[in-house]
Amino acid sequence: MHALLVFVAGVIAGGINALAGGGSLVSFPTLIWLGAPPILADATNATALWPGTLASAWGYRRELRGVDRRVYALIVPSVIGSMLGAVLLHRTAPGVFDRLVPLLILFATCLFMAQDRLQRRFNLTAAHAARSHWLSWTMGFQLVVAVYGGYFGGGMGILMLATLTLMGHTDIHRMNGLKSVLSASINGVAATYFIVNGMVIWSDALMMAVGAVIGGIGGATIARYIGHLAVRRVVIVVGFAMTVMLMLRL
Repeated sequence: MHALLVFVAGVIAGGINALAGGGSLVSFPTLIWLGAPPILADATNATALWPGTLASAWGYRRELRGVDRRVYALIVPSVIGSMLGAVLLHRTAPGVFDRLVPLLILFATCLFMAQDRLQRRFNLTAAHAARSHWLSWTMGFQLVVAVYGGYFGGGMGILMLATLTLMGHTDIHRMNGLKSVLSASINGVAATYFIVNGMVIWSDALMMAVGAVIGGIGGATIARYIGHLAVRRVVIVVGFAMTVMLMLRL
């Protein structure tokens, strides 16, 4: 039953990440509910979801053709920031992180809930933003997002979608593809650090990774045919419920 729950959480998280971002709001608390210490659960979650982000990027390969190659420069701050975030997590005292977990999940849930509003708001400025200057400030913002992603990661896909919107992107499928590529960079670096430092619960990571790959490919396919409003509502409800339950547990 334990393995089945981890696998299902991986499928759901991989699918949600491909559709909208925010899959960690399901997979990370599931690991905690099943008894994993929060810091190890965070490291295991990042490691397990990395193959899913690769699968999601592959699922969006059609949309990624013809993308402005300059956008891949964002991989550089993604790698640097992710390493900084992973080191910060490793050096955070377990008791401190335990208290931060409900707040991090609450922040990620609110961010997820406000995603559409943020994108609409930022789209107003995208029209008169100078495209020739996007690289300087977006790389700085992506560095901050990557530090957050390496440390916790819940909702970082939503932040990256907002960044891509500010850059003038409007095709949600292409944006999801780019988000998956950047997420793979962040999770890959963080996962490498966590593995080297023995922070991964492998029995859970491997099972969740299989589910995340299935969910990542399936989510990218489904995204072309359906809206994600229902999925978003479920994630928001789950996020708030988990925040309350984890706060009561402290």
